[in-house]
Amino acid sequence: MIRIGVIGGSGYTGGELLRFLLLHPKIEITHITSREYAGEYVFRVHPNLRGLTKLQFDKPDLSKTTSLCDLVFMATPHGVSSKLVPKILEVGLKVIDLSADFRLKNPSEYEKWYGWQHPYPELLKEAVYGVPELYRDKIKNAKLVACPGCMAVVAILSLAPIFKEKIVEEDRVVVDVKIGSSGAGAKPTRSTHHSERYGVIRPYKPTGHRHTAEIEQELKAISGLNVKVSMSAHAVNIVRGILSTSHTFLTKKVSTAEIWKIYRSFYKDEPFIRFVKDKKGLYKLPDPKIVLGSNFCDIGFELDEHCSRLVVLGAIDNLVKGAAGIAIQNMNILLGFDEKEGLAQPPIHPV
Repeated sequence: MIRIGVIGGSGYTGGELLRFLLLHPKIEITHITSREYAGEYVFRVHPNLRGLTKLQFDKPDLSKTTSLCDLVFMATPHGVSSKLVPKILEVGLKVIDLSADFRLKNPSEYEKWYGWQHPYPELLKEAVYGVPELYRDKIKNAKLVACPGCMAVVAILSLAPIFKEKIVEEDRVVVDVKIGSSGAGAKPTRSTHHSERYGVIRPYKPTGHRHTAEIEQELKAISGLNVKVSMSAHAVNIVRGILSTSHTFLTKKVSTAEIWKIYRSFYKDEPFIRFVKDKKGLYKLPDPKIVLGSNFCDIGFELDEHCSRLVVLGAIDNLVKGAAGIAIQNMNILLGFDEKEGLAQPPIHPV
């Protein structure tokens, strides 16, 4: 059994990590930390786990982490893991980080998008960006995996195939994202208070969203082009889920069949990518409602011949494929397990 620790296990992402890890047949959870809930039973914070575990939260203690664990998930706020990860790596543990602290390769991007100077820029080169569909071979041998941002990953997975083929303009990409309230985390604020949050379609970051940096970084890497992304984010009246609607503009005439071929070829045999472009049924295109609770990313598109526009849609559960699920997918690859281990479950419907 591989001994697993979860640092910062009391948030929504930590809860989802535990939900999947508790049923994983090849690992044992040995250490879960929380400053606020140290000594408390996990199921009192994550009530859906009642009956599945009698584990309790530990106080953060680096010596305990390194002695009890073989691999550690970091589910801490941005800016925290960058101080802890180097010390954990020093003793030979592997780390899967769900924060933003090691996602960007260029240290100066942290100053631009996050407003702080990275304390360990040399580790940015070592960290592998944790999108299995793009970096599976690198993840296998990684010591540090930096999981993507939830809005970034759905946009990247949606757009990567067409950027690899260079069929769209590199400097005219508009990514419009709608996300549920769980994306704001478990700590309440005035903007997440029920009476303010319920019923909204709230543009909360029309420009300058941090995930823009990740999307540009990865689309540049896959295409070799100087990609410029315009991203807008909206809070909508759901708890879980993200819908990404990306507007791209074609550089040459392509047919629907040719676009299908590009996507099917790029994602051949990928276990968690589904294509949704149907002529029948209620859900003819991707919709977050039909991926909830699962590690699937649904991708679809529509071709707008009037404007030479290709609209690409992606849907994920922000807490699963956007966080905990992709982290466990990375763990499976890193440890040599079947990639679907512990994740091969259908979405919940209806919700």
